Amino acid sequence: MNYGFIKVASAVPLVRVADCIYNISQIEELVAQAEGKGVEVIVFPELSVTGYTCQDLFRQQLLLDAAETGVMQLIDFTRQLDIITIIGAPVPVGDLLLNCAVVVQQGRILGIVPKTYLPNYSEFYEKRWFASSQDLKATTIHYAGQKVVVTPSPQIFCTCGGARFGVEICEDVWAPTPPSNHLALAGADVIFNLSASDELIGKHNYLKSLLAQQSARTMTGYVYASAGFGESTQDVVYGGNALIYENGRLLAEGDRFSIVSQMLTVQIDYESLRSDRRANTTFVNAQRRMADENVSIIDPLTVRQRDFKLERRIDPHPFIPTTDDMSASCEEIFSIQVMGLAKRIAHTHSKTVVIGISGGLDSTLALLVCVKTFDKLGLNRKGIMGVTMPGFGTTDRTYQNAMHLMEALGISIREVPIAKSVLQHFEDIGQDPAAHDVTYENGQARERTQILMDLANRLGGMVIGTGDLSELALGWATYNGDHMSMYGVNCSIPKTLIRYLVRYVAETSLTEETSAILYDVIDTPISPELIPADEQGNIKQKTEDLVGPYELHDFFLYYFLRHGFSPRKIFLLAQRAFQQIPANRTIAETVGDENMDHRDAVADHTKGSKAAVEMQYTDERRPYANYDDQTILHWLRTFCWRFFAQQFKRSCLPDGPKVGSVSLSPRGDWRMPSDAVQTLWIREIKEMEGQQEEAC
Repeated sequence: MNYGFIKVASAVPLVRVADCIYNISQIEELVAQAEGKGVEVIVFPELSVTGYTCQDLFRQQLLLDAAETGVMQLIDFTRQLDIITIIGAPVPVGDLLLNCAVVVQQGRILGIVPKTYLPNYSEFYEKRWFASSQDLKATTIHYAGQKVVVTPSPQIFCTCGGARFGVEICEDVWAPTPPSNHLALAGADVIFNLSASDELIGKHNYLKSLLAQQSARTMTGYVYASAGFGESTQDVVYGGNALIYENGRLLAEGDRFSIVSQMLTVQIDYESLRSDRRANTTFVNAQRRMADENVSIIDPLTVRQRDFKLERRIDPHPFIPTTDDMSASCEEIFSIQVMGLAKRIAHTHSKTVVIGISGGLDSTLALLVCVKTFDKLGLNRKGIMGVTMPGFGTTDRTYQNAMHLMEALGISIREVPIAKSVLQHFEDIGQDPAAHDVTYENGQARERTQILMDLANRLGGMVIGTGDLSELALGWATYNGDHMSMYGVNCSIPKTLIRYLVRYVAETSLTEETSAILYDVIDTPISPELIPADEQGNIKQKTEDLVGPYELHDFFLYYFLRHGFSPRKIFLLAQRAFQQIPANRTIAETVGDENMDHRDAVADHTKGSKAAVEMQYTDERRPYANYDDQTILHWLRTFCWRFFAQQFKRSCLPDGPKVGSVSLSPRGDWRMPSDAVQTLWIREIKEMEGQQEEAC
């Protein structure tokens, strides 16, 4: 089982111009290394058998014969190998000489793909030697001791693991309509490009942008290998680019201008690519044009089964941006929230918004959005009515943070204690106040919502919701209580991202007072504070003790919703994400780092969870916890159960802006019947739990 991954390689060997024996030996060396690493498909640069820069030597029959002999030698070399090898060679077809990719596996030529677009401008003169695939009719030839059909039609190659790939050559991807467009629409998950692109000032960044866009546009993995050291430098230089993309995202990049052979290996998740395509109706509609296309499908050869091991790094926090300019990313997120709220305020002609401030993360972020929105609209911040509603579980810490934050931001403040009215309500319905059950908790939440709604009516304003994406996924909200508002600015912001955004504001705040408050909000355990505090006045009811760590649930949510992955694959990814200890530092090491703020070494969100946690740091210096298999499976089961059981709350959500690639709006990304059952998902998790017990 490969979980929808294919391991690929981009190889840049040393070459000698017109020395096919040497070039094949270099190729064989890299192929052997790749086979040993479990690579399924490896691609080499354009005309890698002869070297790209042979120029008029391509008219020499001796060179063409040597190239064919070299291909024959490679075919023999691969007879006992499962790896699929893609090399570049000049191939005569009747009166034409074609610049081709030759696809080889287990001593067989699976196919020959001719280049379509031949550059014949500036330093390139390919039409002097080669013909285009557009000049070709499907022809059967004998090449390298084998009978092969060379065709201009798209060719899709299949692997034994289930992936499908296509091939294009260098200039093809620079064309207005690259062959990879047709290959992707014909079903190719991965595109391999054999290239020989010379180096010019600024060209490399343009190339990377081009490949990223093509990978994103076609929703493919894109594996690029370009000629390097050893090619003639008579007029130009070849830097040896190796680049691998997945749906527009750069997965790996080789060393440019290397004077030694190099090889990149990466696992591409073609299951996620297929999921994205199925969800994208534009891509589906575009496939119609391939209905009349003559596409050749090359079936896979049988290969030896290998044990699968996930090698690629998995980000524990997929919702948190990983761009180079994190400040710009945070500002963009705020801008989306602000623009959404600004439009709603302008549409309703409201001069007032009402928001409940608890001193927790969610209401803090929502308040910051309100402040930024009023500033953008040129409205007086006093039009923001912050309401704190202390109840049975409110602690002095959260109360003081709420009050001080509202004061620091210069908004209007209203305090409405709810204990008296809630006790009256309990008396009316016969609820025992000593019974801290669901009625006890939800009664407080609904009382607070009633206060906010009625205040908004009296002030002619609107209630701003504070609930976040993580809570909506788990149903961690009181139906028709904090679940309801007039506009929910946090509705597509997950908890892990909220913490990050509040930290960003704390780090960039204009005043030390505001920063100190925000840092303490971040360090406060997440809680609805509906149960009385402990004897020391500390928060007793901690959300993550009850429903599990939010960083795990956000991870589950992302892959469940964004890619539709099964629990088995999500578990595999979570193991990799939260158990990659060797590559990171422990919290003890981090605390000793003078350059790291002490708050970065604090992780209250893991306290009290079922995990035996040891804090780690990713390369981006974001803390995450290390969870064992049992803990991951436990909370994965909780996630699946709650996600299905709580759909009825998501079916009637208030409006709110979509910010990232995942949303649970019933009018947008997620439509699901409230009475769907979770049997399939829970059954698969139970199977994994059983396997874990057997392994122990």
